[in-house]
Amino acid sequence: MSRLSVSARLALAALITVVALAVALWPREGGRDSAERTAPSDGAIPAQLREEAASAPCPRPADGGVGQGPLAGLTPVCLADGVPVDLAAALAGKPALLNLWAYWCGPCAQELPHLQDFADRAGAAITVLTVHSDPDEAKALSRLAGLDVRLPGVLDPDARVRSAVGAPAVLPISVLLRADGSVAEVVVRTFTGVDDIANTVDRVLGVRM
Repeated sequence: MSRLSVSARLALAALITVVALAVALWPREGGRDSAERTAPSDGAIPAQLREEAASAPCPRPADGGVGQGPLAGLTPVCLADGVPVDLAAALAGKPALLNLWAYWCGPCAQELPHLQDFADRAGAAITVLTVHSDPDEAKALSRLAGLDVRLPGVLDPDARVRSAVGAPAVLPISVLLRADGSVAEVVVRTFTGVDDIANTVDRVLGVRM
């Protein structure tokens, strides 16, 4: 094999250097620079993500309303706008169904659309509120947008709601609350459909759909 001349070797080395520089400087999709441009510096959730999820506004306390029961003192943030909600006060005066879920939970994804349909059927007779039991709010919003679930929901990163009602560390869980804020039943299973939810609510809370 003949050896390359000195000039050929120099030309080859120069070409390799140019290619290496071009590769190093070529913009990368999703790279660190891109992430720094798109991610909020203060950790806030982008408004566009909230808009895409289009979660319904969270219930708010009536004027002078004071909540009672195990949820008293809990103020999780609302997924719709990031504003804290006095949970017990906001739910006071009406039966409620709290659904504890997480973006990574497969059975939760199957159940949430049934809860949306139930809430549409129930109207103002009962409050249906989702509780995302995981700190990743962005993934919660993305999951809800993908499922086309628009229920009001709150973020519970430390699972304080679950602890307050004495529920086990599994998901999904549905908590049925009486109008006075007391826990009527903790449902530790996945609802199979709208009729299953309606029958359970009727049996436990006496609210017939």
